[in-house]
Formats: sequence, structure tokens, C-alpha cells
Amino acid sequence: MSEFIIRGATDADLQAITDIYNEAVLERMSSADIEPRTLAQRKAWVDAHEPRSLYPVVVVENADGEVVAFGSLSRYHERAGYDGVVELSYYVGSAWRRQGVGRQLVAWLLDEARRVGHRMAATLIFADNGGSSALMRHFGFERFGLMPDAVHLPGGIRHDIAYWYLPL
Repeated sequence: MSEFIIRGATDADLQAITDIYNEAVLERMSSADIEPRTLAQRKAWVDAHEPRSLYPVVVVENADGEVVAFGSLSRYHERAGYDGVVELSYYVGSAWRRQGVGRQLVAWLLDEARRVGHRMAATLIFADNGGSSALMRHFGFERFGLMPDAVHLPGGIRHDIAYWYLPL
């Protein structure tokens, strides 16, 4: 397995974050967005993760310094009773999948969530995304719900959404 560095995202990473995310949008297997996002939209998404100490956005760099993935811990819900519950998200560039990048990234995000005192992580995954489902099972997440036919994408593509959680 290659060596990767996980670090906080900066404005210099926005193009790579946008490119990786838009690749996922166009693949239609892990994002419910139907059109690619602009750099400004991704910047707004990154900037919304405040305070960054509790809701980090991070990137994964390969040995050559290329950003190959990104992930985040986001506020699960704005209502105070949900404080301590985070939504975990991650996207890996297609050339870097199945090489341990996602596993290292999710491990880092879960360690960080525990370190800062979050009590639960949740994630939503297309139910037919076998790779992400297997990764969640690897880390002990439990699938607790399924919303059938929740996502309708161009070209008649439809996905069920699986809900997963992990007490931290």
C-alpha cells in the first residue's frame, strides 16, 4: 500500500476537491447532485465547516503531493440536540480507488471524531455502492435504514439510500 498524507484542506486544494467531487457526480454512483459543482460552490461547502476544529475537511496526498481524495466531518443537523453527531463523507479519485486510500481516510476521520468528543458518526450511501458499504462494515458501522428509490438521476438512474451509524 502506498504512503499517503492526510492534512487539512486549504484554498489551494479547492480545484482538486472540485474535480474529484465532479467525477463522482458524473459517475452517478455516490452523489445525488445531477450537475457538476463549480469551484465557488465547493468553496462555500468547505467554508461552511465551522468550527473547523470540530468539522474538518481534509485531503489525501500521494507521495508526489497530488490530492487524490478528500473527506469531511459535517454537522449532522443544526438543532442542538444533535450536537456530537457528525456526518462522515469521503470521495476518492477513480484512479486511486481500491488502494487503501478510502480506508486510511475513514480511519483518520473516525479517529478525529473521537478525539474531539463526537459521540456518533453517520453516513448515507447509495445502497448499491458495494465498496462503500463494505468499508462501513469494516469500521463497525451498522446499517439501520433504507429509503427505497430515493435518488433519481439523469438517464433513468435510480438508487436506494442506506443509512449507517457508528457509536464513537
